Amino acid sequence: MQSGFKKKIAIIGGGWAGMAASVYATQGGHPATVFEATQALGGRARVVKGELPNGQAIALDNGQHIMIGAYSETLKLMQSVGVNLSNALLRRPMTMQFADGTGLQLPDWRKPWMVGLDAAWGIVRTKGWSWADKIALLQATSSWQRNGFKCSSGDSVLRLCQKTKPVITPKVLTELIEPLCLSALNTPMHMASASVFLRVLQDALFAPTTHVDAKTIYGPANMLLPQRDLSNLFPHPAAAWLIQQGGRIQLGARVQSINYSPKGWQVDAAETTETTEFYDAVIFAGSASNMASVGINTAYSATNNVAIELQHLMHRELQAWQAKANALQYEAITTVYAYAPNAKLTQPMLALKTNASNPAQFVFDRGQLGGATGLLAFVISASNGDRLTLQNQVIAQGINELKLANLQAIQTIVEKRATFACTPQLRRPATQIAPGLLGCGDYIDGPYPATIEGAVRSAKLAVSLI
Repeated sequence: MQSGFKKKIAIIGGGWAGMAASVYATQGGHPATVFEATQALGGRARVVKGELPNGQAIALDNGQHIMIGAYSETLKLMQSVGVNLSNALLRRPMTMQFADGTGLQLPDWRKPWMVGLDAAWGIVRTKGWSWADKIALLQATSSWQRNGFKCSSGDSVLRLCQKTKPVITPKVLTELIEPLCLSALNTPMHMASASVFLRVLQDALFAPTTHVDAKTIYGPANMLLPQRDLSNLFPHPAAAWLIQQGGRIQLGARVQSINYSPKGWQVDAAETTETTEFYDAVIFAGSASNMASVGINTAYSATNNVAIELQHLMHRELQAWQAKANALQYEAITTVYAYAPNAKLTQPMLALKTNASNPAQFVFDRGQLGGATGLLAFVISASNGDRLTLQNQVIAQGINELKLANLQAIQTIVEKRATFACTPQLRRPATQIAPGLLGCGDYIDGPYPATIEGAVRSAKLAVSLI
């Protein structure tokens, strides 16, 4: 990725996309400066402070995340900044099992020639499903594979399943397709893009294995559960690596405007003295909504027709890009952290049976993931409702389904704009905003939904275009 001509790059945003862009830029020989509005790195995947009932301070996350073995770019990037993946991530076979042992769990096969067959074997051995459930799902996945995991761009995930012959059964829709769709796209299956869902499914089943080291192999469908807080999973190691390479990070530097002139781009940020410095390119790695609050000024003193036309061109491109960004709709994710002394689940992650009064789809045993024993994280994807109501519903759900009579809430975090709604035929903003101005983030146009891997891949693309 090394280039012959060094370009000074300003990166606005210190989340996963911004820190990924800073690493890729530096690896390409381009000095990078990161401007982060807050005092914390990580964006929507960062550490937050919490406290147990006894007053013990603990590290939580602003939302529980998982990765899968198919996140090849993310895993390689983490390794490149010195993260020991075997220590940072707990590898588990893909599972959608419930507390009673029913539900899908793939076998722990990691040999390359077995990739894809593990899904079929897991379906056949699923407890709680009839043979009609299993055969319909096997035939559906076989049909999707024969079609190259392609479908009509206007289909929702539910419509895709209804068009499949034989039709996927209601039990499989409820216990597998819906929670899988919510975990991958954070969009209900009746609204979610079938095209994007199939792309994720294809990579999870048939992408190459990832060789971490001589002893560790990640299959594409493996779940990789963080065993450290999300800031220390990548953003903080990336920051330390960047500084060692001569890069810069400005915390508390809320960018108010970026200004273009023939000399380059200038960044006007609060609490910094960077306004006199010129950059060859700017990568905007903040959220789409934050982009609207940043003033972009291209109205320098033009002295000829070419310069004037360039101003007009940039203005039109900026308006078109912002229109797409403003049109995005968002889905919330709620994470309810709860505590029950000495509680330990049968697995680090379990699926939950949901309905209108039981909203959480998954629960994570943070005690098995490097956290305090008895600490649980309940996740509600595409959540609706107020924080307190959701919290009370989840505590009741945990008491009833997990048989934890002394379960109590610790902290509830609602990320109202956690992801964009990944709907059919969605027109997402492009990487190129204007000449010398690029965007990266999980909402940027690409094959993936709003995931960490989508953010990392968008960062890599943005740097390749500078």
